[in-house]
Amino acid sequence: MLGIGQNFPRYSLTAVVSADPATAFQTIDTASLAGKWQVMFFWPKDFTFVCPTEIAAFGKLAGAFADRDAQLLGASTDSEFVHLAWRQARQELRDLRLPMLADIKRELAGALGILDPQAGVAQRATYIVDPQGVIRFVYVTDLNVGRNPDEVLRVLDALQTDELCPCNWQPGQSTLKAA
Repeated sequence: MLGIGQNFPRYSLTAVVSADPATAFQTIDTASLAGKWQVMFFWPKDFTFVCPTEIAAFGKLAGAFADRDAQLLGASTDSEFVHLAWRQARQELRDLRLPMLADIKRELAGALGILDPQAGVAQRATYIVDPQGVIRFVYVTDLNVGRNPDEVLRVLDALQTDELCPCNWQPGQSTLKAA
């Protein structure tokens, strides 16, 4: 699995950006996000139970990520058509303010090393990537356990200070000074 300090793989994927079939699909790639922070989270499968709770929770924080000049992106190995159907079927996903990337060929999940060997789907992984394309944070949980999007936002805040941040640091608190 790719980790801290490594370059995030280049990608070009179809994303679902709305529940309206006329405007739903858009290509998102590495070049279009050059120079921006990226927060990309993967979920195992559409039309499941834990995944929509996480996606909706990340979606509620989309404005906060945007305020930090970070592009929030969700992805799974399902197709864009499955993403669209799921978005249309689930109220909490209809007005989602983040793209749902379709890694149908498993190229990005494979390059990251997050394909679950038993289930054959992306693991529940989250990456924070800096504007230079370097992975600065990785968070992977068991397929059955949801993540904490507020913690991902807190870590992004800490990384953007470019300072030493103590345990449980929160925005507005003092950072550490090296002696």
